[in-house]
Amino acid sequence: MITLELTWEWPDTLITIAVVIGGALLAHFIVVVIINHFIRRVRAFADKPQGTLAQRAAKALGKTTGTSPGRAAVHAAALARLLKSVWTILLVIVTILTVLYTLNIPLAPLLTSAGIGGVILGFGAQSLIKDYLSGISMILEDQFGVGDQITIGDVSGIVEDITLRITKLRDGTGMIWYIRNGEILRVGNVSQGYSTGLIDVPVAYDADVALVSSILTQVVDEVSNDDALAEHLLEPPQVLGVESITATTLTMRILIKTPPNEQFALAREIRERAMAALSAAEVPAPNIAPTVSIAPLAPLASD
Repeated sequence: MITLELTWEWPDTLITIAVVIGGALLAHFIVVVIINHFIRRVRAFADKPQGTLAQRAAKALGKTTGTSPGRAAVHAAALARLLKSVWTILLVIVTILTVLYTLNIPLAPLLTSAGIGGVILGFGAQSLIKDYLSGISMILEDQFGVGDQITIGDVSGIVEDITLRITKLRDGTGMIWYIRNGEILRVGNVSQGYSTGLIDVPVAYDADVALVSSILTQVVDEVSNDDALAEHLLEPPQVLGVESITATTLTMRILIKTPPNEQFALAREIRERAMAALSAAEVPAPNIAPTVSIAPLAPLASD
């Protein structure tokens, strides 16, 4: 049986507890300010004009490694949230233990009981612990961040929030999905590094392939030389050639490589220019197979 003999000397004990709590609050404020300042610096670096030497170097490095200043800002924000959560938990535990020590409450039996209780709680809350550990791993590894377009299982959408326990995902219909981190086994992320787009341009199956390829090459060269469009390209577009041939259609394919999630608008622009150039060169459009209707047979005349 543990006998507790509280030590309370007025007003010394109260002043000590107040100093401990005040010091904890001050330490928490200082650490949070430092973390927020770090995040602001990272975001300011990511938002600088692309003309600076550092930004040109970061952009060149991003083409090689699949990273970018904007991606660094997203990852830094996620890490900052993790650090704040861990720091708050540790600070609260240390503050409570310090207050208990000030009151002359023996800590060894409490820590032993807490350890036994933690083991029992661990067996009963394995899924919860799994969620938190998975959340920490995903944030540290930068598997995805807020604003990324990802696919988890059969759900695809934009990440709206990440906590240590759940991930909030909004799909194309506007529905929000709350997914436990411990249940995430495989993630597809199209917002990291770069994105690619495949543009299929259909023409008539008997069109001159060399002429069509020359026209499409001229179109992608014009796009590469357009400053407004070139900034959305990581590499010059490539005319890959004939993709497929059917009885009515010959399909040519173009490949583009862009920063994350920027391929769709650029693909539409290239597709419009390609169709306009082909039409101006009088390249025939895909033929439409004629519809053959078969009249029903007349009934046989009876004898």
